[in-house]
Amino acid sequence: KYLSTGWARRFVKRWLVWVNRSDLAPMRKVGGLIQRHLENILTFCRHRITNGVAEGLNSKIMAIKRKACGYRNREHFKTAIYFFCGGLNLYPASS
Repeated sequence: KYLSTGWARRFVKRWLVWVNRSDLAPMRKVGGLIQRHLENILTFCRHRITNGVAEGLNSKIMAIKRKACGYRNREHFKTAIYFFCGGLNLYPASS
């Protein structure tokens, strides 16, 4: 774990040099991918947050859309999103 983005950048740059000298084409391909996304990787090092929750929610919404094969209007679609993603308790506690 690097606490400084400067140190993390140096580490990745040295690793990329090693990878580019490698004879393994898949490793060079991964190195290129990391090189293209280096700034985003360093942003994670700086802030320690990801957009994973947003991506997961978006994935759920797209699954709702696919299962329905279309909704009559936006309100029905919005209601379905609230229903499936809202964490509703469908079995309320009985007293």
